[in-house]
Amino acid sequence: QVQLVESGGGLVQPGGSLRLSCAASGFTFSTFSSYAMSWVRQAPGKGLEWVSSISNGGGSTSYTDSVKGRFTISRDNAKNSLFLQMNTLKPEDTAVYYCKIGGVRGQGTQVTVSS
Repeated sequence: QVQLVESGGGLVQPGGSLRLSCAASGFTFSTFSSYAMSWVRQAPGKGLEWVSSISNGGGSTSYTDSVKGRFTISRDNAKNSLFLQMNTLKPEDTAVYYCKIGGVRGQGTQVTVSS
């Protein structure tokens, strides 16, 4: 079964940057490059929020309005990896970030933006 492992979270000051990574494995009847992928996040006390998606080949991306111009999603199909470059971070970006393929998501990585 597909497994996703996120990394790269941490504590950063407002205005700072982080780069999240997601390593995917366990593709039995398909390949990583067959799937569109997404990042979602869950802030304390709130539900899951979609952040960004990327097509299987990487040529098409989309973002929720609150992160447009600050976050960049990318992927490396040769390395079964997904990334999220987050710049100009704000306190409201504080959340657990998950990568997602269909109904599968990883354990998440905590991002805390605070001075």
